[in-house]
Amino acid sequence: MGSSKNILEVAALQPDYLGFIFYEKSSRNFSGVLPSLDASIKKTAVFVDASFEFVRDKVREFDFQAVQLHGKESPLFCERVKSLGVEVFKVFSVKSDFDFSLLQPYEKAVDYFLFDTKGNHPGGNGTTFDWTVLKGYPSKTPFILSGGIGLEEHAALKELLKTDLPIYAVDVNSKFEIAPALKDVKKLSEFVKIIK
Repeated sequence: MGSSKNILEVAALQPDYLGFIFYEKSSRNFSGVLPSLDASIKKTAVFVDASFEFVRDKVREFDFQAVQLHGKESPLFCERVKSLGVEVFKVFSVKSDFDFSLLQPYEKAVDYFLFDTKGNHPGGNGTTFDWTVLKGYPSKTPFILSGGIGLEEHAALKELLKTDLPIYAVDVNSKFEIAPALKDVKKLSEFVKIIK
């Protein structure tokens, strides 16, 4: 998320979570002041292979309720972050296939898995992966679906949400941007109406 004005406009749509990226290589890297948000919205910090101290300091500074780990963080690292009293999402990048056995060591260390599209960057690549891969999902741990989801995907998404897969949430980002970190609130509003 970017400017305070845009953050508050998106927050007015009452998302369950609102993400803020702390990764210097990202064009969406957050710096500045975080406006006061409705208590029902879980502020989420996104990190890529950051040190535990950096994660801890940002969680305390901005009072985050959730942390999304987008790098090669170990199960032990995830457990340490969880000990800060936040929900932990561990991201896995998916191509046309995925080895679900990679999830097993993280089962007790995280609250949710997040499946994103494998691309040139650790997120924000703007493309979806083949969701049929998820038919092989072997876990009861709820997961968040991410990766290039926009208005064009709404029909396929609604069908997927009808399955018995433990889909906890849908994460949207780049397809709703006017510019990096600047969200198109009108398009987001339309998407929320369609999905809900």
